[in-house]
Amino acid sequence: MATATAPSPTALEVAKGSLQAKADEANKSRSGVGTRIRVGATRGKNPQAISYEAFDESQPDTLPKDLDFFIKSLNLDEKALVSMLIDGYNVQSYTEASDPLAEFVESSWSPDVQKQFRLVVRNYSNATGVSLEDAVKLIKPGIEAAQKK
Repeated sequence: MATATAPSPTALEVAKGSLQAKADEANKSRSGVGTRIRVGATRGKNPQAISYEAFDESQPDTLPKDLDFFIKSLNLDEKALVSMLIDGYNVQSYTEASDPLAEFVESSWSPDVQKQFRLVVRNYSNATGVSLEDAVKLIKPGIEAAQKK
C-alpha cells in the first residue's frame, strides 16, 4: 500500500521560511512604537523572497499615535510624507471602490456594522459556496431589522 507524502516545499517557501526565522528573531528585540520586519515575495514571473519594514497593524501598541511621531520615527521629510499620503489615499480609495459588496452596504449603517456585514457575507459565501449576492439576500434582511430597533 502506498502512503501519501507531503509535497516538498518550493525554493520560494524555503527561502521565505529562512527569512521568517530571521525576522522573528529580530522582531523579538524590538519593543514600543515602530516598524517590524515582515516577509513576503516579489511580484512577477519569478518571485523572490524578501523582507521589509512595515507597521504591524495586528499590534496596536506598536503603531504611531500621531503624525509628528510618525514623521520622526521614520525620519521623513515633507516630500516623502506627501508621497506616502497620496499612495495610501489611492490604495484606500481603490479598495473601497472595488469592493464587490459596496453596492449592498447602506451608508446609514455605522462603520462597525458595515465592517461586520462585509465579514459575515464573505465568510458565509466562502463556507457554503454560495455567491456573494445570494449570501447578501440571506444576511441583509437581518442586519436591516437590527438597525430599525
